Amino acid sequence: MDTIDYYNKNAKKYYDRTKEINLEDTWNKFISYLPERAEILDVGCGSGRDSRYFVEQGFDVTALDASKELCKLASIHIGQEVLHLKISELNFKEVFDGVWACDSLVHNTLSELEETMKRIINCMKPHGILYMSFKYGDFCGERNDRYYIDFNTRKMKDFLLKYHGISLVEIWKNSDVRAGREADLWLNVLVKKIR
Repeated sequence: MDTIDYYNKNAKKYYDRTKEINLEDTWNKFISYLPERAEILDVGCGSGRDSRYFVEQGFDVTALDASKELCKLASIHIGQEVLHLKISELNFKEVFDGVWACDSLVHNTLSELEETMKRIINCMKPHGILYMSFKYGDFCGERNDRYYIDFNTRKMKDFLLKYHGISLVEIWKNSDVRAGREADLWLNVLVKKIR
């Protein structure tokens, strides 16, 4: 099954399962690097949970998702329109102070992710901040009807070396915050555009 088809067919179930997850520590770490009233791009916003928090904190948020069905649900949850757009269609030029990509780049192959990173970096203003997260590990391939790419710390640092004009701000692991999923580890990454 195609990944976008998966999310379209399972949109309500995914929305219900993820809309109340509290990532406040990570949200606040990300926004601590942003100027007041910053413009944030939420790439692959899913249920709209994160965008809603950022809007409530006074930020100007542009949310997008490749799943048309999730866009409908997230638009209601956030209280504003969500762009129906694939990450591969991103074409902004130095618009955003922050880009939030929580668990949304995980379905790319490595070559797709390399192209996606170029597009994301292009979206960011100089000194902009990117947050992204991946399952912690070495796995690449089909899992739960979708393609996944996982990262460990070394693999991520090596990946980031391919890009000029960015610097690694912080990288850390944490347990999944969902009940019963505490054994699942996530790799969190903050990157700054330096020019």
